[in-house]
Amino acid sequence: MNTGSQLSLRRLSPEGTEGDAGVSRPKQEMRQRISEEVPISAGLEAGVIPMLPVVPRAKGTAARSRRWGVILAGGDGTRLLSLTRFISGDNRPKQFCPLFDGRTLLGHTARRAERSIPAGQTLFALTHAHREFYACELDGLQSQRIVQPANKGTAPPILFSALSIARKDENALMAVLPSDHHYSDEARFTAALESAFEVAAKRPESVVLIGAQPSRPEVEYGWIELGAPVGDEGTELLSVRGFWEKPSLQMAETLLRKRSAWNTFVMVGRVRAFLEMVARTIPDVLKAVRQARLWTGSEAHIDDSVYDQVPSSDFSRQVLSVENRRLLVLRVRDLGWSDLGHPGRVLAVVERSSSKPSWLKEWRQAKPATPVVESAETKSAVA
Repeated sequence: MNTGSQLSLRRLSPEGTEGDAGVSRPKQEMRQRISEEVPISAGLEAGVIPMLPVVPRAKGTAARSRRWGVILAGGDGTRLLSLTRFISGDNRPKQFCPLFDGRTLLGHTARRAERSIPAGQTLFALTHAHREFYACELDGLQSQRIVQPANKGTAPPILFSALSIARKDENALMAVLPSDHHYSDEARFTAALESAFEVAAKRPESVVLIGAQPSRPEVEYGWIELGAPVGDEGTELLSVRGFWEKPSLQMAETLLRKRSAWNTFVMVGRVRAFLEMVARTIPDVLKAVRQARLWTGSEAHIDDSVYDQVPSSDFSRQVLSVENRRLLVLRVRDLGWSDLGHPGRVLAVVERSSSKPSWLKEWRQAKPATPVVESAETKSAVA
């Protein structure tokens, strides 16, 4: 491991006992500021997070310059393979498939990140087996690519990225964004992400998750059981009591009544806070990943020999659910969030969209029995 890092990880040890398929996106297009499309100021209309101004009062360029992003794009997307294979004609994971507006989910996520994070400070966590798909999608962004030899779950790429960012700035603010989700209200999401950055800057020990206010007792999503409000009365910033992954219908109904939130897995915190949580919960993964050559500003390929020693690990289950005392949740209504977990969820998003993708007519003819599954786009039933 490169020992030039300014961050001493020994201090983090546990305390005590513990477009069309294949369309190339040039660098200038991917990095283009898109405030014209969905201006941050549009978030003023969202009005959903009363404890903060929707557009935070960043103190000059220094506050923004400390922001980093990590886009998780190494998943295999097997649950949606029947649809993505139909659209693209190959076995690409859903993040590399142009489901909406002729642009891939990864492309949408990259633009989403650019609204709040400086160009050049978003890292893309990828898997080598998907090279034929991401090579075109991220053409010109090679210097921001982190390539894993295999998909070992969400924890290893988050940890590798956090260690790499900490070498640049151990006080950096880091946002983690899945690359394969959908938001119908991009302005509202941007307002929430801006507020999450602001909260994380003011609360350096905490990691802030964006929770989507639920509309139904969904049994296929992860839920966050919320605790007391943090801050002023009426705030939508809350503490965390626990996590429920794919609960029973009875439990989902209980969580809905208790005004819990769906876990979007979008989170923001100081990079040190992420590393401290990992050190306390999965020190074996930390020990293994520390042996890798970190990202230093050019495309990083993690050695097979390193990943052979890395156990598969889930960040939500093995880190967040254990370290919930450090977590805060911004509960946001009407995000129009969906994890696009199966074709029915994608069709639900498309049905509510004013523009229909070119593949929809052929899919309906070929798969007329595909049910349209209600998504988070439905207006929340919880006041």
